[in-house]
Amino acid sequence: MDTIEEYFSLSGFAHRALWKEGEPLWAPLRDLNDYLKTQVFQIEIAIPRGVYLDRPDLISIGKGTLIEPGVYIKGPCIIGKGSILRHGAYLRDCVICGDHSLIGHSAEVKHSILLNGSSVTHFCYVGDSIIGSGANLGAGVKCANLRLDRKEIAVTLSGKRVKTGLKKFGALVGDRVQIGCNSVLNPGTLVGKDTVSYPLLNLGGTIPQRSKMTGKQKVTRETRHKPLLDLMDKARVP
Repeated sequence: MDTIEEYFSLSGFAHRALWKEGEPLWAPLRDLNDYLKTQVFQIEIAIPRGVYLDRPDLISIGKGTLIEPGVYIKGPCIIGKGSILRHGAYLRDCVICGDHSLIGHSAEVKHSILLNGSSVTHFCYVGDSIIGSGANLGAGVKCANLRLDRKEIAVTLSGKRVKTGLKKFGALVGDRVQIGCNSVLNPGTLVGKDTVSYPLLNLGGTIPQRSKMTGKQKVTRETRHKPLLDLMDKARVP
């Protein structure tokens, strides 16, 4: 599972030049800083009161994008056309959001790429990650980007462990992937496209495309403690 087709379709994405033939899937994150230095920045909407732009000369915002008061954007940053940024969203430097993307209330995005139509909903954290077209991160999803021991992050490709050369690397989340609320994607998680993952899961490693992650657990039904039953019986009114 090591081809871009198993994760992303770049058709219609304005920044597909970030992906180069023969380069690893995470190379766009490695090259993002340099790529943004080559861009021409332009803000094509009126900025509402209460929106803070840090380094506005390094920020692009496309036509038809809605930005609510309380949003903080730090350049360099590119936001495509027809996108939505909810109140309290925080876009740190080196972020690209494709057309018609959504960033929810109190979500934070740092050094990441969001393809067209992706949704990072409220209270999410996306660090050093790529989110595919039409993918949805439910409320509270965290893309962790740093190992606890601070070592280089490795991934599993075709059954082999591969070093990425990165100490900060969150997740690759493929097109149309659905990640349920309050889940955690550990550093170096690769999620193939069209995967569905239920809420409250701890995800890691390489997840093939079209997977269904339920995290189903066995539930044991215990008999109530007998003394408690006796007390409840005595308390009943005849």
